Amino acid sequence: MRTIESLNKKITRCKKCPRLSEYIREIAKNKVRRFKEEKYYGKPLSGFGDINARLLIVGLAPAAHGGNRTGRMFTGDSSGDWLAKVMHKYGFASMPTSQTANDGLILHNAFITAAVRCAPPQNKPTREEMQTCFGYLEQEKEILKNITTVLCLGKIAYDVTCKLYKVKPEKFGHNRLFSYDKIKILTSYHPSKQNTQTGRLTWTQWSEVFAKAKKLTKISGF
Repeated sequence: MRTIESLNKKITRCKKCPRLSEYIREIAKNKVRRFKEEKYYGKPLSGFGDINARLLIVGLAPAAHGGNRTGRMFTGDSSGDWLAKVMHKYGFASMPTSQTANDGLILHNAFITAAVRCAPPQNKPTREEMQTCFGYLEQEKEILKNITTVLCLGKIAYDVTCKLYKVKPEKFGHNRLFSYDKIKILTSYHPSKQNTQTGRLTWTQWSEVFAKAKKLTKISGF
């Protein structure tokens, strides 16, 4: 059994997808103006959180100027702000912000990962790139033995999760719950600006998903 530490090192060194490897290095070199003084991480990202977690949160991929810059998923961008704030509200996170990889954020009963570990151009990984990355998600699943509920942020994350647990995808929608023999799959729109700034995903809708996730993963003392 691979440990989470050895898996994370393997992910960080991965260069299996030439297009993605080139893109994240290019972004790290040619920074946007607002982050021009910062050193970008510019490498594939591993998941992070509580390895004894019951809740697994699956996103699409790191953001070019969020996780690809900071070195941690859902960190340093608006999606990370929404996620940290709601996770703190429901007891999954030690603080309501996620700004840098060393900001002291600790997750409780939750682990965050993604379908693809490198930021893709236009936020659109190819089918081949997703397949190449899928093995890392499988290895995380083997290590995270206590997962009872998977929260999928967006349809791609949902489709990948169904593949991971070998269940047939159903119609994707916000705040839907699918129960199977060994796992419960909860779905949500992704907290991207495209959804939050257009009103497709409101804070109330977002909060309701995590209230449900807390009930589904309730443990003594949590």
